[in-house]
Amino acid sequence: MKPFAQSFYKSRTWQETREAYAKSKGYLCENCLKKGLYNPGVIVHHIKELTPENINDPKVSLSFDNLRLVCRKCHAEEHAHKRRYLIGLIGEIIIK
Repeated sequence: MKPFAQSFYKSRTWQETREAYAKSKGYLCENCLKKGLYNPGVIVHHIKELTPENINDPKVSLSFDNLRLVCRKCHAEEHAHKRRYLIGLIGEIIIK
């Protein structure tokens, strides 16, 4: 996590939002479900990336419309353009 976001991600408000969103999706990865796969969702991902300018805007940081529940593999794929590796479903590192 980026330094500017540390206090946000540790906040009770985010913890409660994250749990409520994951529960609303049945704790399953939304990307995998679209492919007919059933994998546990473990990361609540912000579709529009948080920045120092928008992190205090609840329409961006806390809105269900800007969230997606994904597994580790799908989350790594979301950020693949920034990395030379992926994280597999059980946390293994896969070099591109």
